[in-house]
Amino acid sequence: MRLHYELKGPETDAGRAPLVLLHGLGSSTRDWRLQVEHFSQKRRVLALDLRGHGRSEAPPGPYAIPLFAGDTADMVRRLLPGATAGGGVHVAGLSMGGMVALQLALDAPGVLKSLTVVNAGVDYRPDTRRQRRLLWQRRAAMRALSVRQVGWLLGRRLFPGRPALQQKMTDRWAQNDPVAYRASFEAIMNWSARARLPEITAPTLVAAADGDYLPLSVYRTCAGRIPRAELAVLENARHAAPVAQPEAFNAVLEDFLDGF
Repeated sequence: MRLHYELKGPETDAGRAPLVLLHGLGSSTRDWRLQVEHFSQKRRVLALDLRGHGRSEAPPGPYAIPLFAGDTADMVRRLLPGATAGGGVHVAGLSMGGMVALQLALDAPGVLKSLTVVNAGVDYRPDTRRQRRLLWQRRAAMRALSVRQVGWLLGRRLFPGRPALQQKMTDRWAQNDPVAYRASFEAIMNWSARARLPEITAPTLVAAADGDYLPLSVYRTCAGRIPRAELAVLENARHAAPVAQPEAFNAVLEDFLDGF
């Protein structure tokens, strides 16, 4: 299976471990463009299109979060062998990519130097009436709408008052393979790391937007259950903070990475 990736930045590490970026559901490496540009000035940066996304192949499902994590581990070992043999890489994932990063920390801890989880739940168990309503709406949209229509709706929720970003999201979502998109959605619905969070040994940054779908209490609990985790709250931000507030997000991530 062919997986698309972008690998940029200096090949000599200068003491800085590479950074691996994992996108969310329906997204691709393109949503990390501003992070790749910023962080590749000082370190090697690898951004991946997960299977069924972007310019990667979309083999038949079913898909699963551990499957995405296995793909990621294989690519990191192949493309960054020196880093994985010499202390690991920094892995940052947004939304579904954060779930993949959590699973990677559990399944292949030797690959990681650190873990950053951005606006990613530890499962999709709805704990409140609002969360149950949002989950029902998401499932209903998956059944009734085209991927372009889903992108149109999400764009307006994620980027209110920013028509250029709304249109960009609509156009990019329309490029998704609908079968692979739904298979990836089901992978999210069928996954949980809640019970295994205390097993994660990597230093971890839990980055949460104060305007995300999930309440901050979810992220506080997540950070509290991972032994070496810290929480950073992105103010006046929503789910796609790396896209909508790249400077603020980059500053938070850079501050964390500079500690290594």
